[in-house]
Amino acid sequence: MESIQSASVGGVKPTRVRFWIVIMLFVVTAVNYGDRATLAIAGAPMSAELGLDAISMGYVFSAFSWAYVIGQLPGGWLLDRFGSKQVYFWSIFTWSVFTLLQGAVGMLSGMWALVLLFSLRFLVGLAEAPSFPGNSRIVAAWFPAQERGTAVAVFNSAQYFATVIFAPIMGWLTHTLGWQFVFYFMGGFGIIVSFIWLKVIHNPKDHPSINQGEIDHIERGGALTNMDQTQSGKKEGPKFHYIKQLLSSRMLIGIYLGQYCINALTYFFITWFPVYLVQARGMSILKAGFVASVPALCGFAGGILGGIISDYLMKKTGSITFARKTPIVLGMMLSISMIFCNYVESEMLVVGFMALAFFGKGIGALGWAVMADTAPKEISGLSGGLFNMCGNVSGIVTPIAIGYIVYTTGSFNGALIYVGIHAFVAVISYLFIVGKIERIQLKV
Repeated sequence: MESIQSASVGGVKPTRVRFWIVIMLFVVTAVNYGDRATLAIAGAPMSAELGLDAISMGYVFSAFSWAYVIGQLPGGWLLDRFGSKQVYFWSIFTWSVFTLLQGAVGMLSGMWALVLLFSLRFLVGLAEAPSFPGNSRIVAAWFPAQERGTAVAVFNSAQYFATVIFAPIMGWLTHTLGWQFVFYFMGGFGIIVSFIWLKVIHNPKDHPSINQGEIDHIERGGALTNMDQTQSGKKEGPKFHYIKQLLSSRMLIGIYLGQYCINALTYFFITWFPVYLVQARGMSILKAGFVASVPALCGFAGGILGGIISDYLMKKTGSITFARKTPIVLGMMLSISMIFCNYVESEMLVVGFMALAFFGKGIGALGWAVMADTAPKEISGLSGGLFNMCGNVSGIVTPIAIGYIVYTTGSFNGALIYVGIHAFVAVISYLFIVGKIERIQLKV
């Protein structure tokens, strides 16, 4: 991020509290995606023990996203109404409890196990709904525009770091203690993190460690430091009538479509990818857990690099449009490389192509930076919720579509082509639909 060279009025050097804030967002997002990935790691032995076929698992994988999509607009309104700190705390705590409870599914079998597992995954998705709109709000409040791309890249890259760190741990737990302990571990860890959140996160002007120099710096760059203070005193209901204005914007329609397609890659990697390694490539669960961390590590590196590139281009050109679109388009073009896995037998080449695809996906995962740049300040939570809702419809469609493809063809070849096509459509959307990227001004 940009180093601070100038001192504030009175010669006081600005603090750097915002860097600790984004580190906390990184940790929470890693737990968020670790909880989403539990079923991917535990899925193969769990489905065998509970008697679930590929179609059943496709629906279970999608359960999270059904609720996640449904909860986006209410979650965004809650953030605007009650503020990021408290709403996000209850979100982390609640989703962690429901994650922990999934370990008890093993006491049932057949249809009852399927119903309970689907229900708990659904509740996890509902509880996680405010998470990314909350991240976007906090970044908009704490970071100036010229640092926002990197800040978003840091917390967004946690989705890859989660696989790097948690996939081997979950693979080991599954292999050594049983798949149930994957859920016990992640749920318990998340509950601990939720209470750390309360100690670390504050509004910019309420943080005990910030000084006026840092407040001046981030406000000069367009940070919305009064976001929660100005919203907390209002007693208005949800401003859903603004949604019509958002949906009438060609720019936002293109952004929503692009996020839907980018998320198709995300949900392939956090649902079916470990299963692909086990069933299509003959790896053990333990090996798959470690192998899955290699592309994820590349995705993590790509995610950080994408944010750095975007902010560098922003400083050099002054164009948000060019700075955001360039990494997204180039990254999605790299992601198409996963299709080449259909034409190689070597495990090393498979991992290599998947790593390249995940690296590209990381570079192009700047949707939340674009959202922080475009969301109307009056409804930043609701706007982020709508964006995340559109993007995560892909989390419903992708796991089910891949389940049917695998079930009907007996192969993952069509699934990789399906995901690769989505990367191509994301490129088309940002090149020809989005147009100029700028903040939406609402009409009262």
